[in-house]
Amino acid sequence: MKKRTLLAGVAATALASMSFAGSHGDGPVKVGFVYVGPIGDGGWTYEHHQGLLAVEEAFGDKVETVYQESVPEGADAERAMTQMALQGADLIFTTSFGYMDPTINVAAKFPDVKFEHATGYKRADNVSTYSARFYEGRAVQGHIAGKMTKTNKIGYIASFPIPEVIRGINSAYLHAKKVNPDVEMNVVWVFTWFDPAKEADAAKALIDNGVDVVLQHTDSTAPQAAAAEAGVISFGQASDMAEFGPTPRVSSIIDNWAPYYIARTQAVLDGTWESVDTWDGISTGMVEIGEITEAVPADVKAEAEALRDAIGAGEYHPFTGPINKQDGSVWLADGETASDGDLAGMGFYVEGIVGDIPN
Repeated sequence: MKKRTLLAGVAATALASMSFAGSHGDGPVKVGFVYVGPIGDGGWTYEHHQGLLAVEEAFGDKVETVYQESVPEGADAERAMTQMALQGADLIFTTSFGYMDPTINVAAKFPDVKFEHATGYKRADNVSTYSARFYEGRAVQGHIAGKMTKTNKIGYIASFPIPEVIRGINSAYLHAKKVNPDVEMNVVWVFTWFDPAKEADAAKALIDNGVDVVLQHTDSTAPQAAAAEAGVISFGQASDMAEFGPTPRVSSIIDNWAPYYIARTQAVLDGTWESVDTWDGISTGMVEIGEITEAVPADVKAEAEALRDAIGAGEYHPFTGPINKQDGSVWLADGETASDGDLAGMGFYVEGIVGDIPN
């Protein structure tokens, strides 16, 4: 019988206990997950939790899982990670960008515990980083959005102004513009990953401004509900959100973390774990495109699937020049593709997007 523990609070434990953290002896490997939202958010955290369940299914009694949900980024995250380590976790997945510094700080105190941080860039001997090329899925969404908009106005609900989010905005816009030169993109920054009320308000504000396609880089299904009420189309984020199909949700980006979590847990079991940086996409299945519904015209669906397949096969890169920055300066020459380094630090809009990226 597999074991799982839900951490509901942070207990005070003597730092002297640190020397025992990560020592599971002949017992099961203890795998911890720190989540930024609730496991029922229907999006980002839901999919990470599906990865936890996949680990349990794959390893049975060889693992014990522990998780804490709705952990704010910052000091609360550091306390949650510390508690997991003190309670014997061997491997801890910290699943939000804002957990980066807390992960590094706690890892330094627990050198025998393995840490895996999602979407960040700071590593250590006992800290790996991993992320998905969400921008590949945004390209497919942008293509569909550009073809289906009737008002030529596409809206984007953005969480925080970090490269991951900016890449997605740019990719969606570029591919909408490629098939519809008249398209405009309106971006609303909500400065949260998960706040259904804020996300719904952002969707309504965009729709009131004439937007008839809504994309999001936030974690709840509230924008889907707002889109359904207004009769516009939307796309699932992080999870399929298929309950909102065939409209307003006409397709989705699905983050499939399960294979990665299983592989990294296996590495701990085998004693082969080492610090790595992983950035996978459509080609490996870490990024999936959810079902494109019958609300999308057949020719547009076929084009979107062909784009997905070309990206997955490495035949097309979503950031292929000519592409200018918002100020008109050349970023990529004709036929030039963006390097991973350029993408990892992206902090600008491409030409054609109106508005500023907040500090």
